[in-house]
Amino acid sequence: MSEVKLASLFELEKIEKGLYRAESWDLGFRALFGGQVLGQALASAYQTVEPGRVAHSFHSYFLLPGDAKKPVVYDVEIVRDGRSFSARRVKAIQDGKNIFYMTASFQSPEEGATHQSAVMPEAPDVNTLQSDIEFYEANFDKIARPLREALSYHRPVDIRTVDAANAYKSARREPTRYIWMRARESLGSAISLHQAALAYASDYHFLSTSLQPHGISLLDKKLRIATIDHAMWFHGPVNFNEWLLYAMESPFSGNARGIVKGQIFNQQGQLVASTMQEGLMRMVGE
Repeated sequence: MSEVKLASLFELEKIEKGLYRAESWDLGFRALFGGQVLGQALASAYQTVEPGRVAHSFHSYFLLPGDAKKPVVYDVEIVRDGRSFSARRVKAIQDGKNIFYMTASFQSPEEGATHQSAVMPEAPDVNTLQSDIEFYEANFDKIARPLREALSYHRPVDIRTVDAANAYKSARREPTRYIWMRARESLGSAISLHQAALAYASDYHFLSTSLQPHGISLLDKKLRIATIDHAMWFHGPVNFNEWLLYAMESPFSGNARGIVKGQIFNQQGQLVASTMQEGLMRMVGE
């Protein structure tokens, strides 16, 4: 088991009312991992919402690259508290600059008309797949040195990518990807923590799905890839202690940008969350 605890990433230091500080994890990328600010911003917004209200959606923009070696300060603005809904705006700050904005909405649970047309896609049984960590360790010489040094920070989320080996090849493929994921260690029962953890994990392998039809490898040194915006909707209770299937599809890319949509299912086939993301995909000179 990893000594790095996923829950610790969402432990916030309260500076004053509506202002929180959180530590950063260096995952070995060029900049702070976007999933970190997604999860921590949602966790900070939860600090200002009355008990019983649950996040049902958030919309966010990444403004500047974050520094993974520095903590992040979250400034939460109370936009509205109504009879059923609450809205919060969260600003992530490093070195006095706004690096990220999120608007999150919370609702008191209530009964209503229910349907689900989304069908859980067929995917290999999770127990037949190698974990991404084991794949990285088996291909240690193929991954960048910063990522090698940061593998311990990738362990808290057990991710198992279907057809993982092709992620490092330059072959053209359909713009779809499936991954199984769950927390390696129990997160307890607080819905706020499970949603923050899922928001964090929702950024893994997401935008790179747009590269697949172009035959561009993540290892290509000319590639510059970065998230521009990320939205997420929670449709029902999230249990990140259990395996969830993340089905991703990229319907379009152009103008050095790609867009990806995702659906997250539990093992009973229930759609528990949906995601959308647009990001930069730019090829530069050596």
